[in-house]
Amino acid sequence: MNEEQEKQIKHSILSGNWRVRSSLDKDQMKAVIDEVTRWLHLAEEGDWMTLPGIAGFRAFEVQLVLRQALPDIWTVLRDQAVIVKKVSKQHRWYLQNTSCDRESCWREQILLSARGFSVFFQMLVKARKPLVGHNMMMDLLHLHEKFFRPLPESYQQFKRNIHGLFPVLVDTKNVTKDIWKELNFPRVSNLSEVYDVLDSDLNPTRNSGPVIVHASKCEKYAETKCPHEAAYDAFLCGSVLLKVAHLLLWRVHGAGSAPEPSFPRYLDVLAPYVNQVNLIRAGVPKINFSGPDYPSIRPPILILSVRRWPGVTEQQVYREFQSLCKFDVRRLTRSQFLLLTNKFKDARSVLKEYRGHPSLQVSLFRYWRHSPDVQCLLRVCSIVTAWALLAFLLGRPGP
Repeated sequence: MNEEQEKQIKHSILSGNWRVRSSLDKDQMKAVIDEVTRWLHLAEEGDWMTLPGIAGFRAFEVQLVLRQALPDIWTVLRDQAVIVKKVSKQHRWYLQNTSCDRESCWREQILLSARGFSVFFQMLVKARKPLVGHNMMMDLLHLHEKFFRPLPESYQQFKRNIHGLFPVLVDTKNVTKDIWKELNFPRVSNLSEVYDVLDSDLNPTRNSGPVIVHASKCEKYAETKCPHEAAYDAFLCGSVLLKVAHLLLWRVHGAGSAPEPSFPRYLDVLAPYVNQVNLIRAGVPKINFSGPDYPSIRPPILILSVRRWPGVTEQQVYREFQSLCKFDVRRLTRSQFLLLTNKFKDARSVLKEYRGHPSLQVSLFRYWRHSPDVQCLLRVCSIVTAWALLAFLLGRPGP
């Protein structure tokens, strides 16, 4: 939960206005209360019943709700179960004021449990350590929205917030993309493939880099690939960071004079990439969280005008160009589509191949020329101008 949600829940819990969090929880809680109420109607003072299979956070929640709903019972947690005992109101008052198992302590534990991953998020923020990710823009958006505050309207405010939370960001996607072509490594499309290349003989520093030792419960990752498993992805990302940093250190100092590797030295060679997070097909190639963004170097947007192809869809347009290159296709009007790519050579290739095509006309997209909104505005203005001119001519007095 983010800060605003935590404040709301904390106020509700500590003020005694606890509300069960989901419709499923409400149904389960109602069933428990009904069961205890039926038993309570027939029970004598001192009798007790057991609610089995309730432990952890749910046990605190069940006890809190039961004590609030039923004034003549007392509850105790014992061996993965909640014990409910019928007591007099006087005895209940005595237990409430003398027992070390007080509701105020439960409320704090319920709040702690409800915070969930937010506790770990706050630990990350307070640690002020480098935060490493691969193509991590979506991760940062989720962290901000779910564990800090709702996303702001201002892009610059978002950058300031993230930089305040995590002053050192390292996006391994940005680092590897920048040096991949220089080292003539084969093309890769995901984190696992990046790791495989850096862990192969193609990497000249493969045998001199840092040794990565797995924890006892993660030794399987040394032999088995487990993509999209959190611990495995973290291992890949951290390994790629160390291998790339070691490779950069080797390139700076050379094989013979390279200093003893250490994490501070790795951070020094990674300094040009710090706080720069990769973006895909956006207005800028990457976000600089500690300063102004770099100018855009994206290929121009192309517009496809279709003739004599009624009912054409985005999927059909995509398949038309698939053999030549890959585009993102977005419909603009009934017969026009926007084509977006991240490679200049693809844009040039399509413009060349489809020059003079009888039914598919590809050209550079110009906002003031091709935007439907602009065209609509121009039509309205032309109509208004024509009517104004006509009214002026008809309204002129005769000679």
